[in-house]
Amino acid sequence: MFNQRRSGSNADFSADEPLSKRALKAKAVGLLALREYTRAELLKKLSPLAQTPETVLAVLDELAKDGWQSDERFAAAFSHQKSFKQGAALVAQGMRQKGVSDALIAQTLQNLSATEQARAHSVWEKKFSKEGRPNDARSWARQARFLASRGFGSGVIRQVLGASGSGDEDQ
Repeated sequence: MFNQRRSGSNADFSADEPLSKRALKAKAVGLLALREYTRAELLKKLSPLAQTPETVLAVLDELAKDGWQSDERFAAAFSHQKSFKQGAALVAQGMRQKGVSDALIAQTLQNLSATEQARAHSVWEKKFSKEGRPNDARSWARQARFLASRGFGSGVIRQVLGASGSGDEDQ
């Protein structure tokens, strides 16, 4: 039989038979034990397994009320994890993809903005410490593209690399 569950694993639920409210809650708690999930992510994961959409919503309300699931906690954990390598724009994009509300994203971005330049410098230093500051327009553009691809804004990039790509502002 392909639909049999392995002992100790709640990952192999049959899609043929819908789960009860209790089983849905157990599945959700199992997922939340591994990492934080947004309400939208859990809704997407649990909906195919439920008898009705109302059952899933009731389980999610119960989890939020009991403190098992929190979008605020997800946003804090996600931004903490991603902000070491990414700028605010990329962190915000990732949070939008996970279903975090715009108000919560704005609050998170406000918290990240205080450290944006220091984080950009840290990312730049890890990649370009041996090469050093750009000394011509070509290397300035290459380093700027690197930082932009990591989600840092143009103002922060200019502060980290210097105001222009000419490389002769020190001379």
